[in-house]
Amino acid sequence: MPDLDLLVMTALGCATIVSALIAVMHEDLIRSVAAYAVSSVCLAAIFFLLASPFAAALELTVGAGLVAVLFLVALILAGGEAGEAGT
Repeated sequence: MPDLDLLVMTALGCATIVSALIAVMHEDLIRSVAAYAVSSVCLAAIFFLLASPFAAALELTVGAGLVAVLFLVALILAGGEAGEAGT
C-alpha cells in the first residue's frame, strides 16, 4: 500500500495543476481569480508537507492573500466581467 504522504502530495499536486489550468483557461474573471487562490493554497500545502513552513506561509500570505484579493478588488472596482470586453 502506498504511503499516505505520497497520496496526499499527489492529490495536492493534481489539484494545483487543475486549478491553475482553470485559472488560465476560464473566461469568467472572478472564477479565474478564485481558481488562482485555490492553486496558491494547494501549493502552500505542498510546501508545508515538504517541511518548509516559511515558504508555505509566504505563499499563503502573498499568493492567496495579497495577489488574489488585489485581483478580485481590482475586478470589482473596474466592473470587469467576461462578456463586457467585446461589447
